[in-house]
Amino acid sequence: MSVFNRENDDGVVRGARAVIALPDGLGDSMRSADARLDEATGLAAAIGLDVVDRLALRVRDPKPSTLFGSGQVDTIGQAARMAEAQLIVVDGPLTPVQQRNLETATGAKVIDRTGLILEIFGERAATAEGRLQVELAHLDYQAGRLVRSWTHLERQRGGFGFLGGPGETQIEADRRLIRDRMAKIRRELEQVRKTRGLHRSRRQRAPWPVIALVGYTNAGKSTLFNRMTGADVMAENLLFATLDPTMRQISLPGIDKAILSDTVGFVSDLPTQLVAAFRATLEEVTAADLILHVRDIAHPDSEAQARDVTDVLSEIGIEPGKGAPILEVWNKLDLVPPNDAETLHAQADRREEVVAISALSGEGVDQLKRKLADVLNRGNKFRSVTLDASDGSAIAWLHSHGEVIETEERDGKLMIDVRMSDAEWERFQSR
Repeated sequence: MSVFNRENDDGVVRGARAVIALPDGLGDSMRSADARLDEATGLAAAIGLDVVDRLALRVRDPKPSTLFGSGQVDTIGQAARMAEAQLIVVDGPLTPVQQRNLETATGAKVIDRTGLILEIFGERAATAEGRLQVELAHLDYQAGRLVRSWTHLERQRGGFGFLGGPGETQIEADRRLIRDRMAKIRRELEQVRKTRGLHRSRRQRAPWPVIALVGYTNAGKSTLFNRMTGADVMAENLLFATLDPTMRQISLPGIDKAILSDTVGFVSDLPTQLVAAFRATLEEVTAADLILHVRDIAHPDSEAQARDVTDVLSEIGIEPGKGAPILEVWNKLDLVPPNDAETLHAQADRREEVVAISALSGEGVDQLKRKLADVLNRGNKFRSVTLDASDGSAIAWLHSHGEVIETEERDGKLMIDVRMSDAEWERFQSR
């Protein structure tokens, strides 16, 4: 359960005043401190926090006890007191010891970047599967922090019945309960994974090509999804607006039916617990016939964001040039000055794997659909088929699974020229 959905032992509520502390010099060197603070502020806003101060503190030699130097810890504590902040968000990973020591030194509740992202996911997950995945990630994260959160439970319980002995500490018991719960969730998610596998195999037998949208959070994936499908998936200027995968049917030039899948957005330093917990969902991406990497081309850190997405894709086994083709979609042209937009269009036109669009205005979306059809039809060959004019089911099958180029009727027979992949041709032959 999110600590921000209700008042907890530290008096922190949703809408709490928060100070963001960035350990500058650690982690991503491609982004400026201001850009990283802006993203951390966006993450905090996504969970309803009121950011009242932001600090970028240069950390050259991370302290094992507090991460920051003693003078920097004093600066953070003073900023929190001056702003009457109940929460300090450290935009980086903290060990349980560092988190506890910072809370003691500053007198405020402290949460790190991983904990903040987990809070967002916990609030946004809408489906049973999504909630299970978030709970698993949260339990994994909290298991190592019991010593910080529950020091008041470090008492020993006596043995039971005739067993006697020292028994187990309350923390040991709670860790055991967490391990048991995590094992149960993993079993349930494994069943989800098998069910998804069955659904995928049915789609492959159908078969309709599957196109997966991936990208940095807030790159415009859901807006593009809605534009292409006519759906009303939540699409807001908000980090992690979409968590649960959504699929809809679309039509493309020469392709009667394809499946478009919207997925969770990625972010720099995405917690490893989340990547592991959402593996069942991310498998939808690995099984796709085509991957659309949606980029916010108007964002100053677009290149760094693209690298982060590529890193996460690598974690789940997707490498450029291997497996399904990856098409880059340069989105949000509507936010780019006209001269820059023309330059981006020219750059995209020179690259076969790039399309420049505005999902919000619809600019370039028709070109994107044509590009999708071209990529999916690569390897298709021209075939000539002769059918009885009365064989309506076979004729319909050719139209829905291939690109019919020409049809000629002669003596009660139809001569059909169709462009079709080897796999589709084999399926037609086996009918």
